[in-house]
Amino acid sequence: MITNKRTIIIYLWLCLVPVCFSFWDVLHANASTEMIRRKQVEPTGKVIWEVPTQKKVIALTFDDGPNPVYTPQILALLRQYEATATFFSIGYQMERYPQIVRRVVQEGHELGNHSMTHSYEDRVGFERMRSELIRADKVIQKYQQNKPKLFRPPGGYIDNLLLQESIQNGYKVVLWSTNQDTKDWSLPGAQVIADHVIRHARSGDIVLLHDGGGDRKQTIEALKTILPVLKQQGYQFVSVSELLNYRNN
Repeated sequence: MITNKRTIIIYLWLCLVPVCFSFWDVLHANASTEMIRRKQVEPTGKVIWEVPTQKKVIALTFDDGPNPVYTPQILALLRQYEATATFFSIGYQMERYPQIVRRVVQEGHELGNHSMTHSYEDRVGFERMRSELIRADKVIQKYQQNKPKLFRPPGGYIDNLLLQESIQNGYKVVLWSTNQDTKDWSLPGAQVIADHVIRHARSGDIVLLHDGGGDRKQTIEALKTILPVLKQQGYQFVSVSELLNYRNN
């Protein structure tokens, strides 16, 4: 009987130890990741939300692709309205769909680094995100060289360690205008997405949209309204790198 009790205790202990260590790792990762605050870092110019300019230029950005269904449709619309955009792409998705990545670059758009697997730094910690940044960079360099390097951390989560690592690797960290978070990932409706972008449009905006990570039919339908309406209003659609050249102009 005693032996059986000891066996049970040992068994339970062996089961609980890995769980405890796993729980500790999560706590440690989260505790060591203190997100930077806009009011603290924006004056340094190390993180970009939008670009102060009087010129009627806007940067459309697309996250979480490439996607074999939606990215080509978005590219077709951009070509139709002579618009240039920035695609913040996920490394493993680029590896899966290299032909789409090549098309993005060939058609004059630019690639941005959106990590290798779309992990959130506040969940996995700095070391994992450092690795993801570097691995995704190697994928991008196969298709796009000698161009400005842009990094958008998944969810916008970034701490000072990752910010410094990004800078050391030659990256500018790009988020999005507060007034242009379309939340298209939540599927609010194509008209809601379009109305949001058009109603809040202002010079120097960086608009957050998605070409991957789920059903993007609403985003595509919204673009069919956004592109012609803003173009008629005199806006030019440029890449983030091009937008940076308009700073204070």
